[in-house]
Amino acid sequence: MSQKKQTIEELISRLEDVTREIENPDTGVEHSIKLYEEGLRIARQCKKRLEGARQTMETITSAPPEKQKTEPPARPAASPLFDQG
Repeated sequence: MSQKKQTIEELISRLEDVTREIENPDTGVEHSIKLYEEGLRIARQCKKRLEGARQTMETITSAPPEKQKTEPPARPAASPLFDQG
């Protein structure tokens, strides 16, 4: 079964949940370590996607005016901003 790629907003929301769970005094040390590792993976994914978005914006804004698109591209309704790859 193929897993749906999460949007950056979904990743950030999960990262916030992980942070809250780690901060909970009832969360055990072993579980906190697993959550911390998950949080690091999520943070790396977010950083990679945001870097891709930054590069895209730089490419768009640095193109000569005649090569810039005048209309934004159509975006699928539930598509993530960038691939996780």
